[in-house]
Parts: sequence; C-alpha cells; structure tokens
Amino acid sequence: MFTTRTGSFPIGFRRGWSDWQKDLDGLIAWAKSNDIGVIDLGGDADKSAAKLKAAGIRVGSADLPSWSGLITSDKAKQAEAIAKQSAYLEVCAAEGVNNYFIVMLPEDASKARSENFDLMVEGLNQLVPQLEKTGGRLVIEGWPGPGALCCTPEGYRALIKAVPSKSIGINYDPSHLIRMGIDPIRLLEEFADRVYHVHGKDTEIFPESVYEYGTEQPATFAKGHGFGSLAWRYTIPGHGQMRWVKAFEILKASGYQGAVSIELEDENFNTDEAGEKMGILSGSHFLASC
Repeated sequence: MFTTRTGSFPIGFRRGWSDWQKDLDGLIAWAKSNDIGVIDLGGDADKSAAKLKAAGIRVGSADLPSWSGLITSDKAKQAEAIAKQSAYLEVCAAEGVNNYFIVMLPEDASKARSENFDLMVEGLNQLVPQLEKTGGRLVIEGWPGPGALCCTPEGYRALIKAVPSKSIGINYDPSHLIRMGIDPIRLLEEFADRVYHVHGKDTEIFPESVYEYGTEQPATFAKGHGFGSLAWRYTIPGHGQMRWVKAFEILKASGYQGAVSIELEDENFNTDEAGEKMGILSGSHFLASC
C-alpha cells in the first residue's frame, strides 16, 4: 500500500462526486488494485463504512452530517442535529470509524463572527460527550467559506481553549492556508498534537496575477482558474508550494497515527474518469516520495 517515505503514513483519497466514484464497489476495487489503502467517506458512512472495513480499507475520515445545525440559534434545530449526529457516531464507531470531518459553517453567516463562535462552542459542548463515549474525534477543516470559523490559528486556538476535549481536532489541509497567506508549516508546528487527519492538497500562487488583480476584488475582464481564483488554484500534491517533507517530519515527531488523503480539486485532473484516476495516482506517487 502507498505510504509516505517520511513517517510511513498511509496514503489514500477523499471520495469525490463524479459518477465513477459513486459506485462504491467499483471504487473499492480500483483502490485495492492500485495499492491504495485509505478512502475518506462523505456523510453516508453509517451505510458505507462497513464495505470498506470488509475490504480491508481504512476509513480516513467520514463527514459529520448536519454541519450548520451545530451552529444555530434555533435550539430545536440544534438539538435535532445533535441527536442525529450522536446516532451516526454510534453506527460508524461500530465499523471502526473515529475521525469525523466538518467545516464550521454557521446557519446564518450574517451574524457577528463572535456570536457564531459562541453558538459553535455551545453545540460542540453538547456533542463532545458522545464523541468521547464512542472514541470519535472531530477533524475540523479550515475551508474559508461563507462565515466559516476555525480557519486560522486564531480560530483554532480559541476553540481549543473553549472546548479543551481531545476529541476536538484538526483536518490539516495546507491548500487553504496557502491561499489565505498563512504559513502552513508554522501552523502545524503549533497544532501538531491536534492534527488527526491530513488532506493531500496543494495550492499554486500566481504572483503576476496577484500584482495585476490583487486578492480582494474580482477581475473586470479576466477569467479565473477552476478550483481557484485569478491569483491561486488548488492542485494535487507536488504541483503547488507546500513543503510536504517538512510537514511529515513534524507529524512524525508528534506521533501522528493518521493518514494522508488526496482531496482531488485540480483543474488539470478533474476532467473525466481517466483524469481523476491519474490525479489521484500522481499525487499518491509524489507523497510516497516525500
């Protein structure tokens, strides 16, 4: 099976949305035939994780359902989301799942960020007992979507202080940090002990475009990149700016036991089935050399 040269972390990929990846049996067969031992699942892991377990494939992470229901001022909606998530955790834990992927997107992004932060803490404090009971861990990704919380050192630091349970962790995806101008190595050095899952995704920065268009406004005439903007684009590992060997050295020193899963969002490979398979395998080979 593919593993990283530094740290021997298993390499896999996040299940995508294209037709060939919707066929779970076919996806598992392709992964096994290409020596890939990890697949990240979506919010249907309560129904799909058993198939991976039976095939001897590790679940890197499983999406937690009802993201925005966790960060809402509607107490009934929040209670419903917590109940749904708690039942999901029970089923998934029985199939060996322990990492639950989430982006902290509030129901109402127009609220003050500090207000949504308090609502998030309130929701997490209700979920933590079930996470601890089932051995589950949240892996929070810092995709800077509308109103998203916990995307920066400030956000992660504040959350860990407010909800100190070890069940609260990080899905380390350097691609988002790079596009935001945050040093991904420095963040990893600060939070390595809370990183429970890693996305193998990179970002390419276009300095000339930064000069021409800046980073704050859309261009008037130019067209941006797929899976990106004018000044940056997401790439497979090795086609961007991330220092993967250094990151793996830090993770190895911290005792990291998780996987590295390629999240394929790259305009050069998200073309068709053949392109996606090439992107996953090319990224896997690169990470295996790091």
